[in-house]
Amino acid sequence: MTTLKITKKHHKHFNNPFPSTPASLPLLQGNLLFNSQTVPSHQHFSIGKDFQLSWSSNNGGSLSIYHQSQPKRAIWSTIPGQAFVSAALAETEVEESRGSFVVKDRKLHLVCHHQTILDIRVIDQFDHSLEAQDQDSPSGFLDLDQKTDFKGTQFPMVLVTGWVFNMRRKKKHSHKYGTLENAQFEGKGPSTCARYWVLFEQKNRNQIGFQVKLGQPNFEFRTKASPAASGRYKGFRRRLGQFQKRRLRWFWSSARPRGFVFVSSSEEELEELKAEEFKEFNRVCLTYSSEENERFYGFGEQFSHMDFKGKRVPILVQEQGIGRGDQPITFAANLISYRAGGDWSTTYAPSPFYMTSKMRSLYLEGYDYSIFDLTKQDRVQIQIHGNSVEGRILHGTSPSELIECFTETIGRPPKLPDWIISGAVVGMQGGTESVRHIWNELKTYNAPISAFWLQDWVGQRETLVGSQLWWNWEVDSIRYTGWQQLIKDLSVQHIKVMTYCNPCLAPCHEKPNRRRNLFEEAKKLDILVKDKLGEPYMVPNTAFDVGMLDLTHPDTASWFKQNLQEMVDDGVRGWMADFGEGLPVDATLYSGEDPISAHNKYPELWAQINREFVDEWKANRVGKEVEDPEEALVFFMRAGFRDSPKWGMLFWEGDQMVSWQTHDGIKSAVVGLLSSGISGYAFNHSDIGGYCAVNLPFINYRRSEELLLRWMELNAFTTVFRTHEGNKPSCNSQFYSNDRTLSHFARFAKIYKAWRFYRVQLVQEAAQKGLPVCRHLFLHYPDDEHVHSLSYHQFLVGTEILVVPVLDKGKNNVKAYFPTGESCTWQHIWTGKHFGRQGVEATVEAPIGCPAVFVKTGSIVGETFLKNLIDLKVL
Repeated sequence: MTTLKITKKHHKHFNNPFPSTPASLPLLQGNLLFNSQTVPSHQHFSIGKDFQLSWSSNNGGSLSIYHQSQPKRAIWSTIPGQAFVSAALAETEVEESRGSFVVKDRKLHLVCHHQTILDIRVIDQFDHSLEAQDQDSPSGFLDLDQKTDFKGTQFPMVLVTGWVFNMRRKKKHSHKYGTLENAQFEGKGPSTCARYWVLFEQKNRNQIGFQVKLGQPNFEFRTKASPAASGRYKGFRRRLGQFQKRRLRWFWSSARPRGFVFVSSSEEELEELKAEEFKEFNRVCLTYSSEENERFYGFGEQFSHMDFKGKRVPILVQEQGIGRGDQPITFAANLISYRAGGDWSTTYAPSPFYMTSKMRSLYLEGYDYSIFDLTKQDRVQIQIHGNSVEGRILHGTSPSELIECFTETIGRPPKLPDWIISGAVVGMQGGTESVRHIWNELKTYNAPISAFWLQDWVGQRETLVGSQLWWNWEVDSIRYTGWQQLIKDLSVQHIKVMTYCNPCLAPCHEKPNRRRNLFEEAKKLDILVKDKLGEPYMVPNTAFDVGMLDLTHPDTASWFKQNLQEMVDDGVRGWMADFGEGLPVDATLYSGEDPISAHNKYPELWAQINREFVDEWKANRVGKEVEDPEEALVFFMRAGFRDSPKWGMLFWEGDQMVSWQTHDGIKSAVVGLLSSGISGYAFNHSDIGGYCAVNLPFINYRRSEELLLRWMELNAFTTVFRTHEGNKPSCNSQFYSNDRTLSHFARFAKIYKAWRFYRVQLVQEAAQKGLPVCRHLFLHYPDDEHVHSLSYHQFLVGTEILVVPVLDKGKNNVKAYFPTGESCTWQHIWTGKHFGRQGVEATVEAPIGCPAVFVKTGSIVGETFLKNLIDLKVL
């Protein structure tokens, strides 16, 4: 039976502009039953040294986990009387179109949504009876007695075992305290059941690891049901005897259920499943409790929402979309290219991680596609496309603690080089003479410049969609004549040069001045992703097709690092490591990995190659004399997953529209900045002015001068202050367009420089603790209810600067909210006015050039910032 269908929509040119929500597995709900002979009414179990699991039979039975330091606050609990593990078999369709992916559940064959608990067992280091008792456990999961090295394992662990099944209890009977021996059931039709194992293990002082695994499904068929309950049970048990499997006989003899109504698929369908040797489920769900007023934050870089309570959050790396729900651009994008508009949930860098307003936090390990269903007020259900799941439950008493705990495991970024956070990064194109011209202009405005980022260093070509880069990672010697001399001249003024690359290669036979053809080289080395026929997988990308590097191939990294080495040998000190989100889900990889799971992992592998090169380059320079003592490399990227903060050095938010709109304009850039910060992406920023312009007969998105100026004001308070001309430079207002834009750019480059001293501190803190530079107020004021309603409205830089950006066209004032929780006043940097009342909003004037920015009165950071503004003649 084929359970996965992949549909290509790359070349479908007329589409439904209002696509429906993809069909998905419904939220599964079922009963929890337990064996009172083996599971006592109430009991506490130690997990490692710092945690305990509590079992209570009240209201049908539930589990809770506590940290020993707070024995009355549960950090994770199941719902009393309801199943917390369930399983299903479903057919899945993945629709793919140019980096966009839609996952649909097409047909649900089986559901096992009820659950028994047959045993809760403590596992000590010297428990040699475990294997004998659980010889039917999944391979490699419970054979602890065969381990020779227990390094890193913190005993005791706790193992919960039982069965999931698809039968329901008769309504006219009830089960007292959820015990199986008191339950009355009807038996009719086919059934399915499977063993499950849930293992809890302390990972470190603040983390509990959990593993959920399902055994093979077992099918049973019934054709008759005798009137008497006892007769029903005896007949049912006789038929079970046909299965010569000791574990199934043990289950029914110890659980002793009496008469079930089976609610699975038809008997004919189960016969078909058996005939096809159906060996495993492909969905596992984990369900646990939530509070009605609990807010959920995180899930990686999200652009539309901060709080996800009431939503279903899919975790899949992909293009963010063009519009994401903002109209009319989403309509147009969907019409022209299949689902190209995206929606509120589409993102380059999701993460299966969250924290809540109740200081609960959890994340999944692995890379399987998953959905966090938060649509019910009293529960969370995680649906994983697979038959097992691993993850961690975190303990912390504040959002900052939880971020520190999370990044302690997934990894934290290194300190950024001082040069990239010292001044503006000028993003422009045009060739050597254009760069020299703009450089001379900026000198007259005394704008502090750190680098020129030259995206078109590889040359441009004209395609059906306009000017596009040659994806062949070497300098175009015609467009950039005297390339090495340009780099040297800029370096004398302590200005670096940055470039662009991505993990894709385009055939470049027609490029007139190429030295190398990297696509052909990679093809000859056999390091490109392959299709099902074993040929290089040519992935559609706008107006041309490209080959993708197979990052699982052992030769890929060394080959690509050679290309980076040539670039750096010329004097380049940074680059955009673009893309990483588009691995086709039907690709064939060298490693043999499931491409759907590898799809989420690909951007991490892409970051890892770049990071390894940076670290190796740095190591090779130890002890060498260099002219610039701050010489260092840096790269920035947009695609990512859970562990990307470990490998990536710096991130940017991808391709926002050049608009004021909520889901894909300037407002979304703030939401993406803050949500990613909660999720471990400590260093992030957006393109000043946005990226995506549209110039259609009836739909025009062009970067206005006002939008550009306000975006400069916003980004002057992010980690990196970098411009971008956008996809259609001639349609957009640019920082170099006129005297007003140049003056404004220089002014805010100086403001950015004025808090450099604090930025250095925050970068150091991020490398040590994982805390982001830009922070949602929730991180430091979690008890202030009003803070939870804020999304793009305002944010903190560290703890000492409060920024309330203007994000609406034509507005010259904002409402600033001053949170409760600290006995401090906030000083407006332009007027010096103090705002001391807590928990109130105040209307603050914010004309262009003077955005609403506040510092804590009397703080060293605030005083130093104000002094620097005066010294730079800004204040």
